[in-house]
Amino acid sequence: MTTVGKRPALTPRHLTRTAERLSFIYLERCTVHRDANAITAEDADGTTHIPSATIGTLLLGPGTRITHQAMSVLGETGACVIWVGEHGVRYYAGGRALSRSAALLEAQATQWANVRSRIAVARAMYRLRFPDEDPARLTRHELLGREGTRVRDCYRAQAARTGVSWNGRRYTPGDFTSGDAVNQAITAAAQCMYGVAHAVVASLGCSPGLGFVHSGHELSFVLDIADLYKTDIGIPLAFDVAAEAEEDVGSRTRRALRDRINETRLLDRCVRDIKGLLLPDERSSDPGENMDLVTLQSDRGLTVASGVNYGTDEQEAAIW
Repeated sequence: MTTVGKRPALTPRHLTRTAERLSFIYLERCTVHRDANAITAEDADGTTHIPSATIGTLLLGPGTRITHQAMSVLGETGACVIWVGEHGVRYYAGGRALSRSAALLEAQATQWANVRSRIAVARAMYRLRFPDEDPARLTRHELLGREGTRVRDCYRAQAARTGVSWNGRRYTPGDFTSGDAVNQAITAAAQCMYGVAHAVVASLGCSPGLGFVHSGHELSFVLDIADLYKTDIGIPLAFDVAAEAEEDVGSRTRRALRDRINETRLLDRCVRDIKGLLLPDERSSDPGENMDLVTLQSDRGLTVASGVNYGTDEQEAAIW
């Protein structure tokens, strides 16, 4: 078993830098195995070889089986593996984060732990959703009130646009069929958006539970991110689906949202938005995201090199 300090000089993940990898590869209804430093996807049409070091995140959809050897090489190459629903619209489980850097997680915790920066992020989230407003001086209560008004106006505007009858948001947890067609579509769209947001949050190594608007739930930050696209994508699409027919609303909404996610490159947008919210002063990706860099925390916010014995005057290097 190797440790951080005793890894081989060269591993498969050195073949391709993270910035040059494919962001996401989606597989379904196949068996994933290993062949040397590649993974293979075998289905009825044959076997496809995929160099493991070119994968950023592997999304395993319905009907997939993966072997222990395949997971081993994916772990060696630093790929993130996530089990999802059809075309990635639901999140079931995931492995390690795509980034080996803790920069985003630390930035999230730092922003969350300070009262002023936490509301600043909440205001930035509101600004992303409604760029025509300036929430700089709004309190949390005022933010919630403004958000509620804008969402209510969105419902009314989409009802007028599509001709769908709208009598307010009606949803009973655990009873999907209790609402009318448009409410069912809104619920289905929201559930899918939560899955997409969860997959992105996990792949970036952020904490799903440290929210800036939502609080107290293990998925608070996931709910925050999913809500960024509620009035832009989720609600308009739900009204479009309900306007077409009232049958099979749930499945038609999921398929329509799957296509919209691909068309709008929503996954890339989520990544950009999360980085912009948590690291607003950074103009590019974290420079350490592709490095196995471990440091130790010192005083006054400074970090020092690990692997050094600081209990001696000479600070001799130590192998742990």
